[in-house]
Amino acid sequence: MTLSRKNKTLLIDKEAAAALELLKDGLLSPVESLMNKKESESVLKTGLINGKSFPFPFILAPSGKINAEVLRSLQKGEEIIILFDKKPFASLIVDEVFHIDPRDRIKHIYGTDDISHPGVMTTLNRLGSLAVSGEYTLLNKSSNTNKQKIQEAKKLINAKHTTALVMAGNPLHRAHEKLIRQTLDSTDLLVIFLLKPYSESNLSFEIRKESLEFFINNFLTKNHVVVVPLENSYIFAGYNEIIIDAVVAKNYGCNRLTIGRNHAGLGMFYDCNSNKSIIDKVIGIDIEITVASEYVYCDKCTTLVSKNTCPHGQHHQISYHSNSILELLELGILPPTILMRKEISAVVLSKLHPNRFKNLEKIYYDILPSKGLLEEHTENDFYLELMKLYQTTSLT
Repeated sequence: MTLSRKNKTLLIDKEAAAALELLKDGLLSPVESLMNKKESESVLKTGLINGKSFPFPFILAPSGKINAEVLRSLQKGEEIIILFDKKPFASLIVDEVFHIDPRDRIKHIYGTDDISHPGVMTTLNRLGSLAVSGEYTLLNKSSNTNKQKIQEAKKLINAKHTTALVMAGNPLHRAHEKLIRQTLDSTDLLVIFLLKPYSESNLSFEIRKESLEFFINNFLTKNHVVVVPLENSYIFAGYNEIIIDAVVAKNYGCNRLTIGRNHAGLGMFYDCNSNKSIIDKVIGIDIEITVASEYVYCDKCTTLVSKNTCPHGQHHQISYHSNSILELLELGILPPTILMRKEISAVVLSKLHPNRFKNLEKIYYDILPSKGLLEEHTENDFYLELMKLYQTTSLT
């Protein structure tokens, strides 16, 4: 395609680009295109597309004064260029431009428009009041090989059941490990969709991926786990996240989905004289959804246990709050091994605080036992050996 200077342009951000790519990769089916006004109103009313669940309209309504001026000027059948990161990302043939209420859309995504809710203000700032529908084509798109990767993994072990697990691993702690092991016990192949963050309050995707792959490669059976990156865009936010997780997992070829009991979207509600959850709203998506136990460390049981089976109560239980564990790491503190595996703590700390020691070799030989040989050591090595000292109990 030859781009003309006469083409009008729309500017989008990374989250919108990621959502448009998901759609073109066939990962949001039953959604197959940007929705027009009539389709959007139908989804808002029923929560369904062609008899299958989808929680809110899939639309493109970018914010900004320039975008608004362009959208107001568009005519049906006109071709426009969508720019991401100042480069042509997609071309779109305009079908319809229509008004939306950004606050109403926010309510359908998050269940509230309260700006104190995490994510609401960020998403609200991304939304304009005009949406455009039409067929679009991605330009210079790199191929998504993850579907093929999953199919090859299935074939390798002749998997009959493939289970999806969507997680951030921010950071990867012991409860995550327990959940992964428990899920593997009841499936042939586990696909972990590792969320890629947009927020600076997260560990980088590279650190989280390295941590997860270290655990998989060293502590799990071979060829039974596949890691797939998943852009953590706004469509995965809010109380409808489980529905989107189920849709994406099914389209990637999974027939089961495991979610944690403390999942943000797993609220209960009362309807038709019975208790229900968001899982009961998943219609037409042929995937089995299982709610896993919530795990804690009990100082009476002296191990990681399910809250459903431990009799000792909260005053004996240590919960796994990712934000608090991450705060320790950001301060440069080694979390206790009941919270995080020491090898993973070492990986994370060495990446978060590179070159923090003035003379690593000196401090290494001053406070740690050695074999009497002069060897080079990394910060990762230092943290691992230091944790061994923390675990020494002969003087306590």
